[in-house]
Amino acid sequence: MNTALAEDRSIVSRLAFWGIPISIGVMGLKMLAWWVTGSVALLSDGLESFVNVTAAFIAYFVIRYAERPADHDHQFGHHKAEYISAVVEGVLIVVAAILIIQEAWGALASPAVMEAPALGLAINAVAGVINAVWATILIRTGTKFRSPALKADGHHIMSDVVTSAGVFVGLILAVVTGYAILDPLLAIFVAINILWQGYKVISHSLGGLMDKALEPDEEAAVRAAITTHSTGALDVHDLKSRRAGAAAFIDFHLVVPASMSVGEAHGICDRLEDAIKEVIPGATLAIHVEPEGEHAHGQKVDVEGSVK
Repeated sequence: MNTALAEDRSIVSRLAFWGIPISIGVMGLKMLAWWVTGSVALLSDGLESFVNVTAAFIAYFVIRYAERPADHDHQFGHHKAEYISAVVEGVLIVVAAILIIQEAWGALASPAVMEAPALGLAINAVAGVINAVWATILIRTGTKFRSPALKADGHHIMSDVVTSAGVFVGLILAVVTGYAILDPLLAIFVAINILWQGYKVISHSLGGLMDKALEPDEEAAVRAAITTHSTGALDVHDLKSRRAGAAAFIDFHLVVPASMSVGEAHGICDRLEDAIKEVIPGATLAIHVEPEGEHAHGQKVDVEGSVK
């Protein structure tokens, strides 16, 4: 792992660690808000925060594991471990939603008026603000350093912020109107939103486990780098790629004149490798050099940059 990539992973690891005490603190505030008010909707908000705590522990240890260098048994590294963390978090989100629905369903039959609503809502609002700031940091950092686990954690916490805001507004309406049934109804609304977020986290992570290719803009950048730095080669074909967390794996066939020496062909490969790593940091390349007249037909990027 190069120095720049190691520094990036260190930042991701530190953020994952701080997610543990922050999630515990937010959960404590939300459960305090429930204890003060007796609100089922606030209890549902607290239960989701319990999932956040569990997910924070999982994310930290999985991110640390994913940082391990390649070894004999994992020769391409341990990057995919982050996708496993994200899938587990998605499953935990779904479990939390089921628990919330179970709790709210029973409260629909006998809704109760909240106690000390102002204090409870104020405590919950503080927790929501902390979550909003933290989720923004996680999403931005996870996107910048390509950490699926960190991004999944951030998006989950941001969904918690959205539902908390909905609960806050809804409970104020319940207090003002006196309709206590709004409390369990809001809890069910929270659960449905959580289920949707869980589905999105799981589906995105499964894409990574199934060797999803680079994003279209990334592939376009790779093709542009090939076009600019393949002087001396005839064309490139069978370009393939896959993502594994922060790592990217790219391979293609490079066609060169039959008369070109091994040293000259190697020089082109070095030039292409440097250029592609410039636009896709952390990329691992495999370039298969072929003499003119022996390459197979397939998708091709010639030296003018057209795709055939």
